[in-house]
Amino acid sequence: METMVAAHRTLPFNTWVRVVNVANSKSVDVRIIDRGPFVDGRVIDLSHAAARAIDLLRAGVGPVRLEVIRLPDVMEPAVFAVQVGAFRNRDNAERLSASMAARYGAVSVVLRQGNPDLWRVLVGAEPTTDAAAALAARIQAETGENNGFVVRLDSE
Repeated sequence: METMVAAHRTLPFNTWVRVVNVANSKSVDVRIIDRGPFVDGRVIDLSHAAARAIDLLRAGVGPVRLEVIRLPDVMEPAVFAVQVGAFRNRDNAERLSASMAARYGAVSVVLRQGNPDLWRVLVGAEPTTDAAAALAARIQAETGENNGFVVRLDSE
């Protein structure tokens, strides 16, 4: 929490990003080390120290601009999925996983440790964000699930 790190849904781990607070033009450079945020409309989760550096600590959220300043030296091939749910109870995640697997094939249930721990349901294994977005649109059209969003799958 006290280092300059952040979570992003699709940028490769170890990418360095400059985050600019649009309201006051303060910026901070952070390294992507985790996946998230898992809240619609948010693009990055900053550590406590990074949020403090650009005066977002009190508000908790605010408009920011992201600039990729350095990609990792070695990048694994990208694979993207659609997160369709996150549950505190693994049984609930497994039920959704079973129904999604029957329709869409590749589904995984992944533990995201935190406070609280969450069981994430991820559908698909697509080579591009566009292909994953198309899968998300298909899932929404066929099931009415409108909370799905694209995430990058990395060795976590």
